[in-house]
Amino acid sequence: MKRWLINVWLLGVKELRSVLKDVTLMALIVFAFTVAIQLVATGLKAEVSNASVAIVDDDHSELSRRLRDAVRPPYFKPPVDIAREDVSAAMDRGRYIFVIEIPPRFQADVLARRSPAVQILVDATAMTQAGLGAVDFQRIFASETLDFLNARGLLAALPLTVTSQIFFNPNSQSAWYSSVMQIVTNVTVLSIILVGAAVIREREHGTIEHLLVMPVRASEIAFSKILANGLVILLASIASLWFVVHGVLAVPLAGSLALFAGAMVLYLFSVTSLGMWMATLAPSMPQFGLFAVPVYAIAYLLSGAATPLESMPPAVQIVARLLPTTQFVSLSQAVLYRGAQAATVWPELAMICGWGVLFVALAVQRFRSMLERQG
Repeated sequence: MKRWLINVWLLGVKELRSVLKDVTLMALIVFAFTVAIQLVATGLKAEVSNASVAIVDDDHSELSRRLRDAVRPPYFKPPVDIAREDVSAAMDRGRYIFVIEIPPRFQADVLARRSPAVQILVDATAMTQAGLGAVDFQRIFASETLDFLNARGLLAALPLTVTSQIFFNPNSQSAWYSSVMQIVTNVTVLSIILVGAAVIREREHGTIEHLLVMPVRASEIAFSKILANGLVILLASIASLWFVVHGVLAVPLAGSLALFAGAMVLYLFSVTSLGMWMATLAPSMPQFGLFAVPVYAIAYLLSGAATPLESMPPAVQIVARLLPTTQFVSLSQAVLYRGAQAATVWPELAMICGWGVLFVALAVQRFRSMLERQG
């Protein structure tokens, strides 16, 4: 056992030096965990941002002015007055995403406890803004109308009141979510690519023959590559989480960074083992790339990072919940967003460990067979 550990250490140091000397690869890793994280977090927004709004106010009442004043930056641009006959032409030209039409006697009908309607015309070609913006308008107008009634003592007649409080991300900023999920995404794809490329590089450059004449086992070579490449990604991801996500983007981390780092160690062990196993199945780098793309795409789409699991078909949900990527996304959200402790996320940790053991067993077996054929 002592000799095994020494060999893994020496081979791991050799592999680590090889990775660190690859300037292009290191530049890619630095870019993936710095600039790419910031670009995704700030450039791809899920919430409404600076949406153009026009208004047709046929009431000119206190309540209609309150509704108008409630439409504020940075989510919406200040509403622009528009004549009713100009609405169709303006929306056809794409000048406004939303047009609000407040009918005559709107305030009077509200005070008389009738059910007046505010019409919101939406340019659905701006798909994300349109869908979320329509929901935001409903929330804003409902809130302003209730405040208006409360000021006149009419709200006390209602049988109940609803108060919503958001524990994490109270302003619903997408950067708080997308930045952390982008780190998880980058960890997954780089773990597969780095260790897989390391195995195929050894084979294509002929250095695998040098390892064959050394008194080392296949498991020692495999674990050295898994540990060396996993260490690089671990350090880069934790630094990115603290300095880029928490420091530059000002995203609070609700849970334990140490618990998240420990979980990432297990996840890296699982995914790098998967990458090594895939590399032993592909005879060349192009074929490995073609193999890795669908594996990563399926793992990402079913992980819950892009689409909630509850939105997937029931049969797909069953499969998705078994994947290690899904378990790690769920664990990351629980720890970093909700402050969960190890007692809460131990099922995810156990599932990730199980996949890691399976993948490393497959990788070592295939790697041993590959070395025997090379010999």
